[in-house]
Amino acid sequence: MGLWTRIKRSMRALFGGIIESTEDPELILQQTIRDMRDRIPDLNNSVAQVMATEKLLAKNKERLESQVVDLDSKIKASVKMGRDDIATAYIGQLQQAQLDLQRTGHQLEHAQLASKQALKARDNYMLQMQRRTAEAMQLINQSKQAKLQEQLAQTMASFQIGDDASTFDEMRDKIDRRAAAAEARMQLGTTSVDNQMQEIEKEAMDMQLQDKLLAYKREMGLLPAGTETGAPQALPAQGETTPQQ
Repeated sequence: MGLWTRIKRSMRALFGGIIESTEDPELILQQTIRDMRDRIPDLNNSVAQVMATEKLLAKNKERLESQVVDLDSKIKASVKMGRDDIATAYIGQLQQAQLDLQRTGHQLEHAQLASKQALKARDNYMLQMQRRTAEAMQLINQSKQAKLQEQLAQTMASFQIGDDASTFDEMRDKIDRRAAAAEARMQLGTTSVDNQMQEIEKEAMDMQLQDKLLAYKREMGLLPAGTETGAPQALPAQGETTPQQ
C-alpha cells in the first residue's frame, strides 16, 4: 500500500470520526423532513405542466375536429355549386387538417399517459413522505429517550451511595449521643438535692395541715378527752435509720 493511499485513508478516518461525532440525528432527520416537504411545490409544478400540455392538446384536437367537419361541409357545398376549383382547395385543407388531427390525437394519448404517471408519482411521493415523516418522528422520540437514559446513567454513575451512607451513620451517632446526654441530665435533675428538699418541704407542709385539722377537731369537741397530738418528729437524715422503740 502506497504512502499517499495510507494518508488519504487516515484523513478520511479522522474527518469521518469528527463529522460523525458532531452529527445530531434529531437535527438531520428534521432537516430531511423539511427537504422532502420543500420538494412538494416543485413536484406539483411539474405535474401541473404535464397536465397543462394534455389540456392544450385536447383543445387543439377539438379545434381540428371542428375544422374537419367545417371543411367537409364546404367541400360538399362547393361541389353542389359546381365550383370544383374551390372544392379542390378545400379538399387540400381537409387532408392537412386530418393529418394534424391524427398527429394531435397521438400526442394527446401520450400526454394523457404522462399525466397519469405524473399524478401517480406525485401520490407515491406524498405517501412515501408521510411514511418517512412518521418514521423520522419515531426515531426522534427514540433519540430523545436515549439522551434521557444517557443523562440518567451519567447521574447514577456519579452518585456514590457510600458517601451518603456514611453521612447518615454520622448523623445517627450524633443524634444518639445528644439523646443519651439529655436523658442523663434529666435523670440527674430528678435525683438532685433541690428535688429532695422540695419533697421534705412538702412533707412538712402536710404535717402542719394535719396539726391544724386536729386542732379544729379538738376545739369543736370532736376528739375524745386526753387525745393529744404528738409533737412532729424530725425526719431522719439521708443515710440514717429510725431508732427502734
